[in-house]
Amino acid sequence: MSTKSGSGTRNLKQRVKTAHKRTLSSQKWLERQLNDPYVARAKREGYRSRAAFKLIEIDEKYNILKPGQRIVDLGAAPGGWSQIAAKKIGAKGKVVGIDLLPIDPMPGVEFIQLDFLDESAPSKLIEMLGGQADIVMSDMAANTTGHKKTDHLRIIGLAEAAIYFAREILAPGGVFLAKVFQGGTESQLLNDLKRDFAVVRHVKPAASRADSAELYVLATGFRGGADRRED
Repeated sequence: MSTKSGSGTRNLKQRVKTAHKRTLSSQKWLERQLNDPYVARAKREGYRSRAAFKLIEIDEKYNILKPGQRIVDLGAAPGGWSQIAAKKIGAKGKVVGIDLLPIDPMPGVEFIQLDFLDESAPSKLIEMLGGQADIVMSDMAANTTGHKKTDHLRIIGLAEAAIYFAREILAPGGVFLAKVFQGGTESQLLNDLKRDFAVVRHVKPAASRADSAELYVLATGFRGGADRRED
């Protein structure tokens, strides 16, 4: 953190010195993290990530997390969403987080290191849950290239894969929540969800950065997958 010379007064904004091999994008990301009130709040309140507040805000508005539910958290690392879900559903519920990365153990959550696209994933998670899921949620984001259209297509592709997975594991009446980005090509994704769910809406919690195109799609009332064929 820099200070004004001779004054002892801290600058209002923290800045990150550019390391020898640090890219401009990574420098900007670090500056955002250091100056983000949600990052500081997450540390104070013991949450694993600032993303925890996104799920808190979505749940406060739509009341999707309820005691005793079975929940799957796709791309769960570092565990912020799983942490909130476990607190809300209580000891009678079950949260299973799946990710390619290892995740530190957490009370009330069982983690599995596996690609959710693996053919064995749906059956393994149903077994771990002790039945079909009430909620499939995903805060995953594809690795970015810096090319806006390419990055948008990647995140939509990831969301579509998550929807396909959700059809395989959700119980009738279940909920699907996933990150998407505004970009004009998500209409087919929404149409697919409207076919399988009673209500589909876009949500942008306050914890999502204002300058980000990030949105969440929230689909409730899963119809049980009467038609799970790919178009």
